[in-house]
Amino acid sequence: MSLDRRNFLGAAALLAAPQVLFARAATERRFIFIIQRGAADGLNTVIPYAEPAYSIARGALAIEAASALKLDGTFALHPSLAKLRDLYGAGQASFFHAVASPYRDRSHFDGQNVLETGGNAPYQVKDGWMNRLLGLLPRGGKPAVAFSRGVPLALRGAVEVTSYAPSALPQANEDLMMRVEQLYAKDALLHALWSSALDARGMAGDMGGGANRQDSISLGRMAAGFLARTDGPRIAMFETNGWDTHSGQNARLATQLRGLDGLIAGLQDGLGPVWGQTVILVATEFGRTVAANGTGGTDHGTGAVAMLVGGAVQGGRIMADWPGLAPANLQDGRDLRPTLALDALVAAACAESFALEPDRLARVLFPYGSSGKPVMKLLRT
Repeated sequence: MSLDRRNFLGAAALLAAPQVLFARAATERRFIFIIQRGAADGLNTVIPYAEPAYSIARGALAIEAASALKLDGTFALHPSLAKLRDLYGAGQASFFHAVASPYRDRSHFDGQNVLETGGNAPYQVKDGWMNRLLGLLPRGGKPAVAFSRGVPLALRGAVEVTSYAPSALPQANEDLMMRVEQLYAKDALLHALWSSALDARGMAGDMGGGANRQDSISLGRMAAGFLARTDGPRIAMFETNGWDTHSGQNARLATQLRGLDGLIAGLQDGLGPVWGQTVILVATEFGRTVAANGTGGTDHGTGAVAMLVGGAVQGGRIMADWPGLAPANLQDGRDLRPTLALDALVAAACAESFALEPDRLARVLFPYGSSGKPVMKLLRT
């Protein structure tokens, strides 16, 4: 059997899927960012069921109060978020409503660029806020370990970060692995990359391949296998796609939220005692319109929902300066008006997670200035 370099790299590309990204930092805290690409609908995620304007505007898309998972007398969770409801009840999840980045237009690409770079406008900043965060943390141990076709913009920058994604295909046999090792042995660059990939493969263990391991719960458990190790990464990012619900929203959003709920359940299960040191931030590039459109969906909006979840979170809270959904209160006459700056939430969560000076950190993560008032006391001491 012969194996040339081009064929192997082509096969490796087929195995990779840019979903799980890892970086190493010398701290016991684990910080995980889950990005919801496509503008997740916050109003049907954390539902203002007690406000009459919600059901009037949403019509058939409105989640019935009887089926929603009540959080308090005003808000409830979508029925697909049973795990998050339990974590909220245990004081390990907080929800932030009417939140937005500084971006006010409605392009997915531009909105995600602002969210991931920490700029105030698209393409204003070239690297990602997570990579700049890494630059402030003590470094040691192994470098970032991964296997993927690319690194998301939030993690790109001066600090080396790679990615790992489980394959739906069977694991390569040991004979093939040995042949590739021999092929790359005398190539300094490729041998280093190969060694890093093998390191990631070893961390993944039995969770590294197989189509039955692609569900969200198993993905969370696999990622937890990396994060729970004493020599493993301390910072991670998940990319979740499919949140752009222009049509047929109810069924699609239920599936998306069930996947998010399962991912967090898998992380908690796999992290075990390390869960107590874990902070998970969930955010999207912008929200969706208050009113339903004519195709059983919603269009691009402004205000959205963000979440902090984990054993280190001082949870059981809904933080919202609620603007209301009456027509006179809407942004541009159509959107949930944002009253909480997402960048302020990000800066506060990172500062508390890694015991960094808040003002200095905010200037690094958001070099053109944070767009909102500081957010305080998000985590347990």
